[in-house]
Amino acid sequence: MKIKEIIVVEGKDDTTAIKRAVDADTIETNGSAVTMETIAQIELAQKTRGVIIFTDPDYPGQKIRQTIALHVPECKHAFIAKEAALHKHGRGVGVEHASPEEIRRALKDAHHMMDDAKEIITKDDLMNAGLVGGPRAKARREKLGKLLKIGYTNGKQLHKRLQMFQITEAAFAAAIQVIQQEEKDE
Repeated sequence: MKIKEIIVVEGKDDTTAIKRAVDADTIETNGSAVTMETIAQIELAQKTRGVIIFTDPDYPGQKIRQTIALHVPECKHAFIAKEAALHKHGRGVGVEHASPEEIRRALKDAHHMMDDAKEIITKDDLMNAGLVGGPRAKARREKLGKLLKIGYTNGKQLHKRLQMFQITEAAFAAAIQVIQQEEKDE
């Protein structure tokens, strides 16, 4: 599988994992302190080939993603579930630990974020679905992120992420229905 866009990852091990899964070029941020030189490379890559941001499913990865998106908002975003990115012996989480199949799936599902999206799903909808403020809210948000392929986020950021990816009410409702059915079956 050949990827036209340049994939932004955190480090060398991520590049190795990406290259095991697909034929692609990468830019490495070398950690969460993304330099302006790296931002300039990403801007050029976006103009010439397009960019997919593919960072680890953890706080530093989210920070890197937000920093890049602030400077280069047109990038696509690929997400991998935390459990698909866990080291087999429990020593960390990262793209480098994901299987080639998971990496290919995440890249296939990559999509753009939109800052000027109109509100479709309200904060009340999130409360009513038990995604914020409840005892099972975190688990529900994790499942929702997987189902909608938007990654995990905390309660404060969920509404923003749903708007940025322009998740429709129908897609949201269908995902909530799946989550509720899974909870009944437990």
